[in-house]
Formats: sequence, structure tokens, C-alpha cells
Amino acid sequence: MNSRTPPTAAASGRAGREEGARTRLEAIARLLDSKWEVPGTGIRFGADAVLNLLPGIGLVAAKGVSAYLIWEARRLGVPTGTLLRMVGNVGLDALISAVPLAGWVGDVFFRANLRNMALLREHLDRPRRP
Repeated sequence: MNSRTPPTAAASGRAGREEGARTRLEAIARLLDSKWEVPGTGIRFGADAVLNLLPGIGLVAAKGVSAYLIWEARRLGVPTGTLLRMVGNVGLDALISAVPLAGWVGDVFFRANLRNMALLREHLDRPRRP
């Protein structure tokens, strides 16, 4: 913000960037955790579970995208304690994913990225002091 930019314009620009980031990160989290449904069951799964079928590289790719979500949350000002909870969610998801076959089932039911998005939404929805 420079001396000519009114504070409301700066706040409006920040809100727009946050909303754009929220929309983008929500889409990524849904893709990773709940994009598709097993017909007739109501059970949803995402790319995280599919990537887990590729030994080693799938786990690294999925957790790399999860790390990107956390990096963006940090950029959006999420407090350290919440970031640590987000890292814990991804760490637990990685441990679950590392177990052959059972890890795939775990990926379907433990949705670390959607949990992390809930934490990010909670942060972004808090009223802020001017």
C-alpha cells in the first residue's frame, strides 16, 4: 500500500486475493480428497487415494501438493499453531498412505486436505481488526 492508496482499497484488494486463493485451494483439496464417488455407496475419494496406487512416487506427489496448500496458508497469515496442526494432518495422512493397501483405504476416509481447508476457512472467516 502506498501513501495514495486508501486503506479501504488495500483491504478490498487483500480480500479479493484471499477469496481467489480460497477458491483455488478449495478446488485442489476437493481434487485430492473427494473428487469422485464410488457408485451406489456415497463413498468419495480423490487423487490422493489414486496416486497412492503408484508406490513411492504417488505418495511424494500427493504430499507435495498438500505441502503447497500449507505454504499458501502460511502466505495468507495462518498462525503457527494452526500451521502445525495442518502439518500434523498431512504427516498422519503420509503415515497412513505408506501402508500398502490399507493406506489406500485410509486415504479414502482420512481427508487431510479437506481438514486443512476447514482450518484455513476458520482463519480467513475470523473478523480482523483494521
